[in-house]
Amino acid sequence: MSVTKEISYKDLKALLGKGQDLFLVDVRSKEEVDKGHIQGSVHIPVDTVEAAFRMTPEEFKGKYGVTKPLLDAPELVFHCQMGKRGGAATAKAHEIGYVNARNYTGGYKEWSEKEGK
Repeated sequence: MSVTKEISYKDLKALLGKGQDLFLVDVRSKEEVDKGHIQGSVHIPVDTVEAAFRMTPEEFKGKYGVTKPLLDAPELVFHCQMGKRGGAATAKAHEIGYVNARNYTGGYKEWSEKEGK
């Protein structure tokens, strides 16, 4: 039984501030993302996460326009609106072998409240 790793608003904010190594995945629907998103996040809807992270690096880059993170990427973070889908995506990533994948449990809801968006 693997433990789903989580990350708080404060830790995520610090990572975004550093700007390096963070790979932030927004797993919400396109409609939700269109209303606002965390800057720098990559949109990969929750039902496509497994397929996306099983792609070759070339396929991934072609589809999402960014370099696919390595399995041991230190800062791979998933988030949704309230935390549930982010948790599911994080669990999937762990199954595939992304050992450090984490879920931002506050989701975009908390982020937008704290950022005053």
